[in-house]
Amino acid sequence: MKKKYRLRSNEDFKKVYRNGKNYWNRNIVLYVMENELNYTRIGFSVTKKIGNSVVRNRVKRRMREICRLNFDNIKDGYDIILIPKKNVVDIGHNELESAILHVLRLARLMKNSGEK
Repeated sequence: MKKKYRLRSNEDFKKVYRNGKNYWNRNIVLYVMENELNYTRIGFSVTKKIGNSVVRNRVKRRMREICRLNFDNIKDGYDIILIPKKNVVDIGHNELESAILHVLRLARLMKNSGEK
């Protein structure tokens, strides 16, 4: 995913936490807020509760790849933060992908949200 589409600054994260809405399921918490841009930015926040740095970075890489593959189906004009819960470490790629897509559908951020 290009840097342009990633939420990176601490200020942006704080703004989304403060003003955005949140949605969740068993595996993922999602914060979302409309931005003034014509594209969507996605950020990932993995806490130390998940594990050591190796585990946290592996979880982030898996989530980033799932978002990269499904980025074309996500609506434009939003800032999104994805936060994994502890049990994400133990689940497979397909289950993680379905959890992320499920929480995006809950927030009505998918372009084809009427399907599935």
